Amino acid sequence: MGKITGFLEYERLEEEHEPKEARRKHYHEFYLRLSDEAAGTQGARCMDCGIPFCMSGCPVNNIIPDFNDLVYQQDWQRAIETLHSTNNFPEFTGRVCPAPCEEACVLRINDDAVGIKSIEHAIIDKAWEEGWVRPQPAAHRTGKKVAIVGSGPAGLACAQQLARAGHEVTVFEKSDRIGGLLRYGIPDFKLDKSVIDRRLEQMRSEGVAFRTSTFVGEQSPARGVGSDATESVAPQQLLAEFDAVVLCGGSEQPRDLPVPGRELDGVHFAMEFLPLQNKRVAGDRGVKDLWASGKHVVIIGGGDTGSDCVGTSNRHGAKSVTQIELLERPKDMEFNESWPYWPQRLRTSASHEEGVERDWSIATRAFLGENGKLKALRAVRLEWKNGKMSEVAGSEFELPAELVLLAMGFVSPLQSMLEELGVEKDARGNAKAATEGPGCYATSVPKVFAAGDTRRGQSLVVWAIREGRQCARAVDEFLMGFSELPR
Repeated sequence: MGKITGFLEYERLEEEHEPKEARRKHYHEFYLRLSDEAAGTQGARCMDCGIPFCMSGCPVNNIIPDFNDLVYQQDWQRAIETLHSTNNFPEFTGRVCPAPCEEACVLRINDDAVGIKSIEHAIIDKAWEEGWVRPQPAAHRTGKKVAIVGSGPAGLACAQQLARAGHEVTVFEKSDRIGGLLRYGIPDFKLDKSVIDRRLEQMRSEGVAFRTSTFVGEQSPARGVGSDATESVAPQQLLAEFDAVVLCGGSEQPRDLPVPGRELDGVHFAMEFLPLQNKRVAGDRGVKDLWASGKHVVIIGGGDTGSDCVGTSNRHGAKSVTQIELLERPKDMEFNESWPYWPQRLRTSASHEEGVERDWSIATRAFLGENGKLKALRAVRLEWKNGKMSEVAGSEFELPAELVLLAMGFVSPLQSMLEELGVEKDARGNAKAATEGPGCYATSVPKVFAAGDTRRGQSLVVWAIREGRQCARAVDEFLMGFSELPR
């Protein structure tokens, strides 16, 4: 805990950030970490609650009261040691995690939660500034080789843990840069890619090898958004060359909207749109010409991906940005009525603040076009009762739309690799593997493991890190008969 009476004396502090008019003009991060003093004050609000529900609310089970207290005491070096003991990449979660820990904070019952995410952000950024984040190479090598397919947060967490256990780890990535969704999904204004690069340098120093532009499958997919593969490796080749294979790819198959007019020029998946801007910011030339500039943009889907499309469209200079959602409008509750569980509340992101028209309970009936180009969409309003929807009679309307971005979530990982390996799948098309007990994270195929979105489906960065860490321990046990890696 922090100061005994801190939660009564201090208010929650928000991280300083640029005004919305200024930040819409660039793609850089615009939230600054808390100063040492401000973070200490925020840490002082951590109360002697008896049972730290924040820790169970956090998927990686961060030891939150301890690092809050250490920051309150200004013992930053022990704070980063505590934070790193459960989380390989707090610089990622401190920027893009929705902070389920804060919804579980006891203060959230009737007050503003402790700013746990901002404290985490401050700890890791200070640690990098002070040079406390150093490579941790293994003292002894095991001679065992592990292939990890996918370089998102699950793959990176698994790779770092296994390398520190002494194994020879190679990460395969079909894109031209390492990072998965962190690199080519999350906009740079939320996560600057230099934050990823500095962590990759640490991992290389620890012995992790990275093979980019390499697709694991019998045949490389067409190059373009989502794949920059110039070579392919057959899954069976990995099984022959490595002692264990870990599948950590993302949930990449987006949910489609098969209504009339879907084929019109101007209707795209969000993940066709967002990675292109990441590539432009990275300095790539010859990037596909897909822009929101000067267009009426409609984003279908109300989650984080849709929000990222809002922020990117505004930076392109869209004529208008509208975001619609099939589900009904969540409640705008002041406190967490379902504490300590995650509440379905109305959430307004920084991108929403920059300018968007939001609407709920809307179903898209058709896309309308002229000469093959999108001009509008036809929609109808819905009424929800007892969890079931029905159309409101006479509520049909049209929205001008020259660019529609489908951000309705993701269905499953790529099926081809799972099928080529013969991995048993669950009802949703994910790799089937348990997370507890002997043989956890192991698939139906000997020495093949799965973690992150490949196993659990579309989820959060923090869940991916958790599964990557736990899977690493399972792989280490499989290879060595025991493991000293934390779970």
